[in-house]
Amino acid sequence: MTPQRVTLITLGVADLERAKTFYAALGWTPTREVEGQVVFYQINGMALGFFGLGSLAKDQGRPDAQLGVGAMTLAQNFNTEAEVDAAYKTAIEAGAAVLKEPQKVFWGGYSGYYADPDGHVWEVAHNPFWPLNEDGSLTLPPE
Repeated sequence: MTPQRVTLITLGVADLERAKTFYAALGWTPTREVEGQVVFYQINGMALGFFGLGSLAKDQGRPDAQLGVGAMTLAQNFNTEAEVDAAYKTAIEAGAAVLKEPQKVFWGGYSGYYADPDGHVWEVAHNPFWPLNEDGSLTLPPE
């Protein structure tokens, strides 16, 4: 088994129902849920989970920790600029905060940023140098 892998990303949220409602507006469907505690979404060979902030800190063994957000970016790549624009618009209409509207960027692609209701930052991008697999997953091309 390769050590260079991620199988689950868990994000702390202030309000689990609000997070579920926001991601449902983006078209996401939960795969598993412990009512009022944690919800998981299956995504291309891995899972994304949302866990209440206090419960997550306790689960980590540091119940008094003040968990923060915004120090990392989650990203979705798309095949076209139009797809980026549509995904960005859907997120904003669902209640995301505008961080940077999609635009052409220095590295030759097109991207924008928004924050979900808990402040988790998402990039939506089209990278013409990284073609996507048929299922929307990414395999980095050789240099």
